[in-house]
Amino acid sequence: QVRLVESGGGLVQAGESLRLSCAASGSILWLTGLNRMGWYRQAPGQQREMVAMSTRRGSTNYADSVKVRFTISRDNAKNTVYLQMNSLKPEDTAVYYCSADSRGNDYWGQGTQVTVSS
Repeated sequence: QVRLVESGGGLVQAGESLRLSCAASGSILWLTGLNRMGWYRQAPGQQREMVAMSTRRGSTNYADSVKVRFTISRDNAKNTVYLQMNSLKPEDTAVYYCSADSRGNDYWGQGTQVTVSS
């Protein structure tokens, strides 16, 4: 069974940092087919948006709103992707979802809440 388990969300003040983790588990076939892993977020009343993505080979892509402040990293041996979020702003408040694709199919985690108070 495919699972994406997120951790690391919470409540912080503006300017502080958080680190999100997402660990993927599943069959060997699924794990060896993992390509893109990363993060989306959805704020109340808004559409889900891409935050940062990474490919298995190390390419990364960021939303303009988080460039410089957020860093995505990945440990392929552990099938885990991380999101280091620095200089957090109230507008970063959202549910953050881990996303992964394997062999042409997309998978999602349950989400972790990040709340940034001003």
